[in-house]
Amino acid sequence: MDKVALTRSIITQLEAELALQTGAAHDSREEATDEESRAEDKYDMRSQSAAYLAAGQAKLASEIAGAIAAWKALTPRVFSPGDEIAAGALVTLESEGGVAAFLVGPHSGGLEARDGDCAATVVTGASPLGRQLVGRRVGDVVQIADRMGPVLQRVVSVE
Repeated sequence: MDKVALTRSIITQLEAELALQTGAAHDSREEATDEESRAEDKYDMRSQSAAYLAAGQAKLASEIAGAIAAWKALTPRVFSPGDEIAAGALVTLESEGGVAAFLVGPHSGGLEARDGDCAATVVTGASPLGRQLVGRRVGDVVQIADRMGPVLQRVVSVE
């Protein structure tokens, strides 16, 4: 898998989400300030609710913009076989159930990055899996919580 292509995939997804949230915040702000949303009595909260919604959407858009900046600032690093897992690592885990790929990143845990037919799930160092992965090496074993209980997975590659 190409880490640069995976990173581009993440940034593209985040930019689409930013456009969506920015548009939604703008629409909510327009609704809050529209003449037709003016309170008809002291219990009418339409414009105030729309203003709260616009503020929340604007805050989310700001967080997404920060995530985009963090991903753009991440320089893909080449990991040697004995290197510890750190931000920017593409990690492959293997268990009895199969193989899974994870990209350790600065933000946006849970997103699925794609490079053609290949996919990797983004994990951050703050997530339970990310905390287990950071500092590990090829051959180490991590324990992942599953619906059926803990699953042991072995680190088979770090790129």
